[in-house]
Amino acid sequence: MITRRDLLAVSAASVALCAAGRVPRAVAQPLARTAHILTGFTPGLQDALARLVAGQMKDYAETIVVETRPGAAGRVAVEAVKAADADGSVMLLAPLGFMMLFPHVYKTLRYEPRDFTPVSTVASTPTLLTVGPKVPGDVRTLADFVAWCRANPKQAAYGTAGVGTTLHFLGAMLGHTAGFEFLHVPYQGNGSIQDLLKGEIASAVMPIGSSLGLVQSGDLRALVTTGPRRSSFLPAVPTVAEAGYPSLEDLTWYGFFVPAKTPANIVERLNSAIQAALRTDEVRSGMARLAVELDAISMGDFARLIASQSERWKAIVQATGFTPTN
Repeated sequence: MITRRDLLAVSAASVALCAAGRVPRAVAQPLARTAHILTGFTPGLQDALARLVAGQMKDYAETIVVETRPGAAGRVAVEAVKAADADGSVMLLAPLGFMMLFPHVYKTLRYEPRDFTPVSTVASTPTLLTVGPKVPGDVRTLADFVAWCRANPKQAAYGTAGVGTTLHFLGAMLGHTAGFEFLHVPYQGNGSIQDLLKGEIASAVMPIGSSLGLVQSGDLRALVTTGPRRSSFLPAVPTVAEAGYPSLEDLTWYGFFVPAKTPANIVERLNSAIQAALRTDEVRSGMARLAVELDAISMGDFARLIASQSERWKAIVQATGFTPTN
């Protein structure tokens, strides 16, 4: 799991990033071509995050086009970037699960983490467990919900954005750890929200930004978040550790990748452009609107984070009894 030491390292990097923001940006000559950022899902958080950062990367390319390439749980976009020219013109913005979880979920994955160079993380967000009107109003805590699921096994289900995602396995681990059968219902994108609101499904596991407004309005009830500390967006909602399930602590990270053979000088230039974008007020305020935290760590730390979390997710997949699929 992501430890407090990891978070201290990230916090230190963020402080350094803020300090760097007081230094005027150097003027660089943009690349004389169009660059592309690919994301693996239908328009939503990743697409919005990519557009937000791309809008402030003017020193990297004259034009940056953000393309959504949905399909195969995001793998279509990953495979497209792997096959792209390794010249910095095509990059991937993706949750780290594509690199640290998918190798343990799919038998015939047509890429490996070593096919890519990790450039920079840009943001992170805890996951949120929410319940809707199908669950009685007196269920206000995770302990209440676990008790309700045990008493109502045919209704104990949760929705996520798809099979094989970190959201899927966080829900599976809750059921495994708490000792009840928690049925997973996969949707495309944020499709679970409508069924949650209509009372057709009991709960959903999703990023905070996907349902923040509905939680704030009272249409949905947030039981826990998975971060190492309470979210600044929902400070009244306890963490999974506070609720007695520290093994479920997790952050969803989003980062940029390029094909592995991209020359080092181009990777450095892209990294510099991303860091410059993250220092702008436009990106900082935009991330707040998306309900994600700005988190940027060094390229070396980024690679080490993927490696360490890959081992953690391998153990989780095995613990839940999930059988890898094609």
